[in-house]
Amino acid sequence: MKKNGLTEEKFQRLQMVIEEQKGKKGPLMPVLHEAQKIFGYIPLEVQKRISEEIEIPLSEIYGVITFYSQFSLEPKGDYVIGVCMGTACYVKGSQPIIDKISELTGTKPGGNSEDGRFSLVATRCIGACGLAPVLTVNEDVYGRLKLEDIPGIVEKYQVK
Repeated sequence: MKKNGLTEEKFQRLQMVIEEQKGKKGPLMPVLHEAQKIFGYIPLEVQKRISEEIEIPLSEIYGVITFYSQFSLEPKGDYVIGVCMGTACYVKGSQPIIDKISELTGTKPGGNSEDGRFSLVATRCIGACGLAPVLTVNEDVYGRLKLEDIPGIVEKYQVK
């Protein structure tokens, strides 16, 4: 087993995806999406493999990964907490919410908790302005939040 979860099994799964996409037009995005699913992030070793296999310069791959927010260069926690910082959410109190989550999880925005359980992300508008302020935990959405709601939400994911 390699460090950071970069196992041979995961590279074999990536290779299958690459082989499936190789002959198709525009293979990079589907390969990157699958790589993100397989590894949980797209480290340099994975970028190099993709570059070699589909013959796209490493610099172009890096540019795509850093441009699109759904891709990550760093491992994420088991639970990614995204707090909307769009105008409606910010005006309705998303900053104190992000501060409270940071305090409860020991995670600074843009970082991971020491135990790897949480990642905290300040996101741009997620398009749920009528529910402001809003946060997501992976696929779960919480809206019309009050500061006192936050400990219960965080606790729900600490015990899983």
